[in-house]
Amino acid sequence: MVLSITWGHAQTLSNNKLRRGLDDFRKQTRKEFEDFRKQAMNEFISFVRNPWKDFEHTAPVPVPEEKPVPPVVMPEEDEQKPVEEKPIVIEEVVTPKPPQPQPQPIEPIIEVPVEVQKYTAFTFFGTQCKVRFDSDIKLTLDGSSNNNVADALQTLTGNSYDNMIIDCLALRDSLQLSDWAYLQMLRSLAYSIEGERTNAATLLMAYLYMQSGYKMRLGANDNRLYMLYASKHYIYDHVSYEIDGETYFGIEQLPTRLSICNVEFPNEKPLSLYINTCQRFTSMPSDIRRITSKRYGGFGIEASVNKNLMDFYSTYPTSFIGDDIMTRWAMYANTPMDAITSSLIYPQLRRQLEGLSQFEAVSRLLNMVQTGLEYEYDDKVWGGDRAFFAEESLFYPYCDCEDRSILLTRLVRDLLGLKCILVYYPGHLASAIEFSEGNVKGDYIMYKGHKYIIADGTYINAPIGKTMPEMDNATARMIVLD
Repeated sequence: MVLSITWGHAQTLSNNKLRRGLDDFRKQTRKEFEDFRKQAMNEFISFVRNPWKDFEHTAPVPVPEEKPVPPVVMPEEDEQKPVEEKPIVIEEVVTPKPPQPQPQPIEPIIEVPVEVQKYTAFTFFGTQCKVRFDSDIKLTLDGSSNNNVADALQTLTGNSYDNMIIDCLALRDSLQLSDWAYLQMLRSLAYSIEGERTNAATLLMAYLYMQSGYKMRLGANDNRLYMLYASKHYIYDHVSYEIDGETYFGIEQLPTRLSICNVEFPNEKPLSLYINTCQRFTSMPSDIRRITSKRYGGFGIEASVNKNLMDFYSTYPTSFIGDDIMTRWAMYANTPMDAITSSLIYPQLRRQLEGLSQFEAVSRLLNMVQTGLEYEYDDKVWGGDRAFFAEESLFYPYCDCEDRSILLTRLVRDLLGLKCILVYYPGHLASAIEFSEGNVKGDYIMYKGHKYIIADGTYINAPIGKTMPEMDNATARMIVLD
């Protein structure tokens, strides 16, 4: 018998062989991923069983207190005087470190096939979420001893939790969550499954956080389990622990003494407090608020913000990065305007700014911030210093100098595309803007060959280029913004 094979049949055989080869490769790759994660986790658990070391806390560092400089209203007779040019000598230039990519798992986590998939639903900051997990599965954690925790971790390493981790990371991406928001989300999820502030919830949160690529440590005190997260930022008013040169904080108030399991997990990364994207919390619009300029009658906005975002911002801790406390304002000023708010107010402002020069446009925005917002001291409103993200000044009835500068620089950068900096004086924060057209005069700062003209949102009715009285330019510092 003669065996005849056509070209098409031969091609089919070749394709089948290729598919089998790819399937074998995928299976082998999956096994290698799973084996590596399993080995890393088993080694981690074995160290958890060792005795934990006692640590003493580092006392909280309060936000630096300064006597705030009250707002000044420019006399009407001075408003018409010509603006003179005067260089401002800067004592220090603060350049915050650029944000880095978010942490990732040590290896890709492979989906686990399930015949009948169950979901667990939860809510955080008004946003409904769900992950693949059977919430009837409960974690057994009888105490907070090293062996109790190790036994419970062994349970968590089973495949039942892999799809949950995949879905958590997918939510981080789809909702564009910052590291801080992601940590809040994991806490809400763990509480919904294991109960609020239970040891089991703390361990579940810690496991999900660690498997997502973040650096954490477990601590115990008086039969309570705590999760400590490493942070690139130093956070004010929070108890911390220094471990091997790294600073750790707690998502809840930490005791002054802990037995801590100081075990590393491969490729772990500390949390960042930068917010680089518009986080997509479910919209809950606030009441419309009208904010207008007194000098330029009719110029202004009808503003509404997402109250769910406001609730999130209320949890955001004040911090600085690197060795310079001046960086704390950059975190607020560089956060993008929320898409829900910008989609409402930016079209209004663009229509009103159309056809104007840069100088005329900034003049209107500056006076709207100066005269359309009510000034009040943070101590009186909040009981201490609290900086605002741009949207918060549109939401709360009062704001101060730093909040106005943050809002103004956000509007100018987004609407006009002009570079801005913050200018710090003891007790006061102003801003300065680089104009790319015209010869704008006034008090200015030269930085890398670029000229930035002062624009002070708290010097009421002052034009562009005028520094508020009593500001000591010999001590001025500038903060570079994105």
